Amino acid sequence: MGIENNLGRISRRDLFRLAGQYGMSSTLMAAGTFGGAMSLANLANAAESTYEKRFAKEAKHTLKFGAAGFNARNLLIERAGALEFARDLESRTDGEIRIEFVGDNQICGQTSCVEKAQQGIVDIYAASTQNSAGGAPYLNVLDYAYMFPGRASQYHFLYSPESQRILRDPLEKRHGLKFLFSHCELRGIQLGLGWEDKPTVTKIEELFGTKNRVTGTQLGRIAMQALNLNPVPVAWEETLDGLKQGLIDGAETWASAVAYANMSPVVSQSVDLKFFCGTEHTSMNAGVFDSLSGELQDAVLESSYWAQTHVQAANEAALVKTVGHSDPQLPGTIFAENNVRNAFLADDQIKMAEEMCSPEFQPDLWTDWRERLNKWAGGIDTYQEIYDIARQVPADMKPENVEPRRWWKA
Repeated sequence: MGIENNLGRISRRDLFRLAGQYGMSSTLMAAGTFGGAMSLANLANAAESTYEKRFAKEAKHTLKFGAAGFNARNLLIERAGALEFARDLESRTDGEIRIEFVGDNQICGQTSCVEKAQQGIVDIYAASTQNSAGGAPYLNVLDYAYMFPGRASQYHFLYSPESQRILRDPLEKRHGLKFLFSHCELRGIQLGLGWEDKPTVTKIEELFGTKNRVTGTQLGRIAMQALNLNPVPVAWEETLDGLKQGLIDGAETWASAVAYANMSPVVSQSVDLKFFCGTEHTSMNAGVFDSLSGELQDAVLESSYWAQTHVQAANEAALVKTVGHSDPQLPGTIFAENNVRNAFLADDQIKMAEEMCSPEFQPDLWTDWRERLNKWAGGIDTYQEIYDIARQVPADMKPENVEPRRWWKA
């Protein structure tokens, strides 16, 4: 089961001892390179050689990278590309840029990383755009309901040069953040243990009236209310307990987040509603980017592009082989081992949900936010433009088949 098994025989204490010797960044970067089982001795050797390589010369810039929930145990579950980006950028700049990677909520959490980046406490951060929307409300632009028909359309948009004009430039101008790359999934309802003995959900009305935890996105709440899913803001720490005790029916998030955040033991059904984005992205403080030489700025963009292509392939594989988000489900996956059932809804059910909550069918629900986002983007119709780009690829296209493009080059 990926890094879970790799690190299974290495205690947290030993991991921190190695980190004390070689630094957490070198230790994590070394751990992330293992494909198979790893012993403490193997990891120590890898951490030492990684450290020596990284500190062979003095860096011109040391950038602090705050990653919300990522630690050595979950980096190979949800493949969001943070460490791959850091490794590639150090190598590409021949050590002129060095990344100090601080994960596991040690410097910032899902809702606070964005503000720490804006304040310059961290230079780069990784967290979901939905949780970051509290500090950077323009990120809500990704969260219109059913704007993206599938993961392929999400990747296609992020690679599109149009994403520069519609997403990246307004975000930079308004919130001082340079959007680098993102993993792509679509959110559903992850039902807790109160649903363990109930049949697998096949109809959307079975979810009506349930009480579900909501993240930081304002637009996500609009969709949930329209679908009668009673969004309740619950602190992350209390979510697991709420799902276990049945205090809430479910939580809106995506499949690999359930697996990497260790939610699987308290989730019984993963209902694939696909109703809006689940995007674990990496952004950079725009002032820090601007302070780099032209050559180093190019390197940041190229490493972002490389990380985006890596994530596109790796997360698609991990969803099936590590998480267990497939039908049939592979044995040995996190979902299979924790008895999490996938509830993949039929097309007519997804269509019904879309007709209940999307801007296409329920425009009045979205007017205020749509006008606000359009104004921030310089007067364009943000929803319609992203909607149209998302449909430039077939709805059933495999996400791994989307053609990568350097979005900053028209």
